Amino acid sequence: MTKVWYLYLIECRGGAYYAGIARDVVARYQAHANGTGAKYTRANPPLRLLASKAYPDHSAAARAEWELKQLPRAKKLGYFEQ
Repeated sequence: MTKVWYLYLIECRGGAYYAGIARDVVARYQAHANGTGAKYTRANPPLRLLASKAYPDHSAAARAEWELKQLPRAKKLGYFEQ
């Protein structure tokens, strides 16, 4: 049984975006908010979860994360509308 993975986008203090993947977006966001998430979000605390999108497996979510990170900031939110 394959468990769904999610690509998510967070807005951090200072207006920066942080993208990642997780099986449980709410728990992962909470980890970022608590300072136990990624090194980047410890230095730039998250303000809000902007978007998330489901993928059938880890590999697909990781590819989507890479694609999202290649986009200019102005197009990142639109990626979730595809």
